[in-house]
Amino acid sequence: MFTGWRYRVVSALGVVTLTVGAVLAANHELSQSLFTTYVPVFNRLEVTVLSGEGLYWAIALSVLAVVGALVPLYKPQPRRVLDTVFLAQQRVLVAAFALATLGYFNYSYRLPRATLVMTFGLLSVAIPGWFVWIRRRPTDGSERLLVVGDDLEQIEEITPSIDAPVLGYLCPSVVGVRDELASLEPAADGGVAVDSEEGVGVGRPHLESLDRIGGLSRLEDALLEFDVDTVVLAFRHADRAEFFGALDVCHEHGVDAKVHREYADSVLVSEGAVGELVDVDVEPWDPLDHLGKRLFDIVFAGVGMVVFAPLMGVIAVAVTVDSPGPVLYSQDRTAGFGETFPVYKFRTMIPEGESATPSDDEENDRITRVGRVLRRTHLDELPQLWSIFVGDMSVVGPRAAWTEEEVLLEADAPAWRKRWFVKPGLTGLAQINDVTSTAPREKLRYDLEYIRRQSFWFDLKIVVRQLWGVLEDVWGTVRQ
Repeated sequence: MFTGWRYRVVSALGVVTLTVGAVLAANHELSQSLFTTYVPVFNRLEVTVLSGEGLYWAIALSVLAVVGALVPLYKPQPRRVLDTVFLAQQRVLVAAFALATLGYFNYSYRLPRATLVMTFGLLSVAIPGWFVWIRRRPTDGSERLLVVGDDLEQIEEITPSIDAPVLGYLCPSVVGVRDELASLEPAADGGVAVDSEEGVGVGRPHLESLDRIGGLSRLEDALLEFDVDTVVLAFRHADRAEFFGALDVCHEHGVDAKVHREYADSVLVSEGAVGELVDVDVEPWDPLDHLGKRLFDIVFAGVGMVVFAPLMGVIAVAVTVDSPGPVLYSQDRTAGFGETFPVYKFRTMIPEGESATPSDDEENDRITRVGRVLRRTHLDELPQLWSIFVGDMSVVGPRAAWTEEEVLLEADAPAWRKRWFVKPGLTGLAQINDVTSTAPREKLRYDLEYIRRQSFWFDLKIVVRQLWGVLEDVWGTVRQ
């Protein structure tokens, strides 16, 4: 496996080679004949085979466009296979549009349409495959495992349960054991400081046999430096920011995460898991189901934005006429693993100071006349289709909560952060059962049930029920 500058050089040279090969293959007389004869839409084109200076220009411009568009992928950053494929295909598409635009404005540098389509059709398959291949794991069959946590007592206890060789462990520079934590001051790297000359692993034989690689902030660098396959998490709290931060890094870079069964939760672990170390179900979807869910989100949001575009224009005018203030209202919401993103809605209230305490609409006198209609018909939610389209949300999932409201909800429902294990959704199991944040414990129960049961078909059932409910609400409002 290549790392550092070797990865940059090899990946770029591979892109150049594949691009040249794709142009030559697309420019061949046989491929031109087959493409312009049997492919619908393009079967009206004539065979156009470039030669001499025209071919050199086609190769040079294609290489320049593709190599330039793929710059973000030359950094040797571990990613999940699906993320690598999607990003590579997106960048190849950018290069194709760049060449098409250049040809549109300058006929001298225009690639024949059949050549352009065949070239980038080949590259959309070859280049993602190339980047997946050069980031392949070592072939010696050995698992590269790292222990990460802030609880030395737990690390000491679970280390004997690990069968594979351990590269080392990451933990804050100085930490205390569980009984000492309550009275210790926080340290800068996520642990707790103690006034002691005792080293981190002293008195703990299993820790003494391992190398301490660094603090929690080094997790991302360590995954890259040691090409880690698996991380074993050993945190005192499995629903706190440090745990979710480490889990988010593992999820982003395609690294398996495990916990000891004694410290696991039924929401965290894979169904039917056996053994002392069990997998954290960070990505519960099968890759094809994951792809299907994302494609469904894109199609649902894209069609929705097109179909409801005229209605959204009417709503924007109505909101502006009804009361002074902006048309859209934005609010920071909590996404998966504790990250945040802005959610946009049509403004339904007078823009004044906002309370984080959940309340019923009937008790809120700040809601405008148009706002009450929008809330009853759920039409104020339409701008969130954009958040679904760009991937911040999904169509189905736990309702994204306001970041300031999270504190109050967690105080009432201590396990609230377990909802962070999946991407938030426009609708969900709690919503179709008419449970809101005014009843956080009941809402949490429905959200955790969804996390355990989630599947593509379960999502479709929820969407159908939600759409039927929206139609009933709209009809009821119209009748009133």
